[in-house]
Amino acid sequence: MSQLNVKRRIFNTLAVAMMAGAALPTWAQGAQFNDYGWPTSANEKISAKSVAWLKEKGWWPIQVAFQPPWSGQNTINLVMDKRGLLAKRGVDAKFQAFPSGPAINEVIISGRFQFGNGGNFPFTTLFDKNVPVKSIAIINVNLMHAILVPLDSPIKSIDDFKNRKEPATIGIVTGSSAEFYIQAAAKVHGIVVGKDIILKNMPPGEQMAMPKGIDAVVPWDPTPSIMVNERKNARIINDSFPYNIYGSSFYVRQEVIDNAPDVVQAFTDAIVEATLWIRKNPDEAVKAMQEDPNLKNFSPLILRQQIDSYNNLYKPTYLHPLPQFWGRANETTYEWLFENKRIQTKATAATYAAAVDSRFMDRTFAKVGWAIPKLPPFLPATFNAPLDKIPYPTYSTPLNTTKPQAFPERGDLTKDWSFDGKVFKKQ
Repeated sequence: MSQLNVKRRIFNTLAVAMMAGAALPTWAQGAQFNDYGWPTSANEKISAKSVAWLKEKGWWPIQVAFQPPWSGQNTINLVMDKRGLLAKRGVDAKFQAFPSGPAINEVIISGRFQFGNGGNFPFTTLFDKNVPVKSIAIINVNLMHAILVPLDSPIKSIDDFKNRKEPATIGIVTGSSAEFYIQAAAKVHGIVVGKDIILKNMPPGEQMAMPKGIDAVVPWDPTPSIMVNERKNARIINDSFPYNIYGSSFYVRQEVIDNAPDVVQAFTDAIVEATLWIRKNPDEAVKAMQEDPNLKNFSPLILRQQIDSYNNLYKPTYLHPLPQFWGRANETTYEWLFENKRIQTKATAATYAAAVDSRFMDRTFAKVGWAIPKLPPFLPATFNAPLDKIPYPTYSTPLNTTKPQAFPERGDLTKDWSFDGKVFKKQ
């Protein structure tokens, strides 16, 4: 058959399908996906105008602050960097490691960094100080924070901190989500901070060693998992899930949104693409993490376990910043921060929603064909518990869920999507 006849046959086939109202095949729609589910036509490069503006501001390369000892977000940031997912979009970005959210806040407030990752506590501090930033993605959900005690400690539960002869000394990172967790848990259990327990500022690396003279520490994963499963120098007596529905932000300075929105779009695209690549290649993601000097001493088993828990456990739609939901979920944090004079203005769900710009993730979801969820995927569709009342009823967490959520399911797609060679039809 001649080339001309082949073209005529293809054209006639498509014309018949269109007249019959049938859906065009995926290749005819131009919606082609690579093996890990990213659309091959969705790698738009940023404009020369945006590059020029960033250079004029002295923000080229773009500076991105992240935390290697923080599971979930560390994998996404490192894969974005190591796989060149921003570079292929024309973005020159430098990722720099910091030990905690408060340390990242310092460089964001100074204007030296344009993009950052922050938990609910540090991110609230930023918008309370009127730092012009907006959340564009939820980079990690349900990160386990836990109270750990030495193996030989007489303390068996959080209630054992009450009515002691001497207050217990607990190591935490002051100003982090760990501090909010211990404060919230203490309130629920009738523990008085300053009387029953004394909180001591302590970096995660020092907490991991469970130093002498400390009754307990309150780290976030991967530190608790390493202490319990590898070092075997501590045991968990309480976890954060009943007291805080945790979601952390990947955020950007407002000036970049206003003057180089295509750069912000490149970041949300790269975040989703990195998430998909990790789902397809978890062992390769472990290798990418081991290349970071801050993680080189972490075992492959721990890194893989953390990827399974914080990158691949839930449907990837957890990445959407859902302004109204996360605003309501964080109101208990805002109330405690205001009551304890950690923030100057009482924040509400609406305050948080105003600090989110979901337009970019909306567009990214449209590119891959994902529906925007009404609730984060770790909550049941029937979840209606008041988010300003703790403790919360049970929901899916890395402690009670081991099997990854099925994706996609009915209602998850707005168009056909392909992953690992399998085509999923919109239902």
